[in-house]
Amino acid sequence: MGGITSFSLDYFRLDGKTAVVTGANKGLGQSYAVALAKAGADVLVVSRRGDAKETIQMIEETGRKAVSFVADLSSRKSVKGVIAGCIKTFGTIDILVNNAGTIKRSPVLDYKEEDWDEVMEVNLNSLYLLSQEAAKVMVEQKSGKIINIASMLSYQGGKFVPAYTASKHAVAGLTKAYANELAEHNIQINAIAPGYIATDNTAAIREDEKRNAEILSRIPAGYWANPEDLMGAVVFLASRASDYMNGHVMAVDGGWLAR
Repeated sequence: MGGITSFSLDYFRLDGKTAVVTGANKGLGQSYAVALAKAGADVLVVSRRGDAKETIQMIEETGRKAVSFVADLSSRKSVKGVIAGCIKTFGTIDILVNNAGTIKRSPVLDYKEEDWDEVMEVNLNSLYLLSQEAAKVMVEQKSGKIINIASMLSYQGGKFVPAYTASKHAVAGLTKAYANELAEHNIQINAIAPGYIATDNTAAIREDEKRNAEILSRIPAGYWANPEDLMGAVVFLASRASDYMNGHVMAVDGGWLAR
């Protein structure tokens, strides 16, 4: 029986699904991977150095299968092996979370060309290539979810991070471009734009009393989020519950953009 009466919390379950999460060794990537496992998915845990033992253990504790995969996303040859590795391991791919990213800080007048190239290669080019490879499989099976990780700097300019800002604006645009072409194949491509999250990457900012106060004063929620605050969003976008959402960039920011 269809319609309203068919809806249940099972729409959020991912049983029998296979996911790839890049940069899943710590921080937000780890939380995304564990969230998908808790919802029922098996996960290919992608990291640059293969240092994802903690993530693997967390996933295995949910009863799901986790496999570590080492890939340097600044290398296109390495990038192109990720989806093939998932197919070899699990037989298919249902969910791709393009989480891995890097940032290089410097005033724009001093910004190094090699820093620009590295940031764009990891944050944008690898996302484009991984999505393309995953989509080829998803088109054949007529279903799939691609979740990109955008940023507050998909909306704003920031300071001292021109490459990161450019890459995250591009992630938002690429999310929409992929959605326009792949929606007819029952593939949904959306993005999460995290606000200010308490991770190792933001420790220096939080320890700067002045900068921390500036940030908190603009967040209506009044606090930095923890990685677990993003876990519901990734499960929603990976599940049947979001089947009619496509090309959307979903901010999870404590109200930062609304201020």
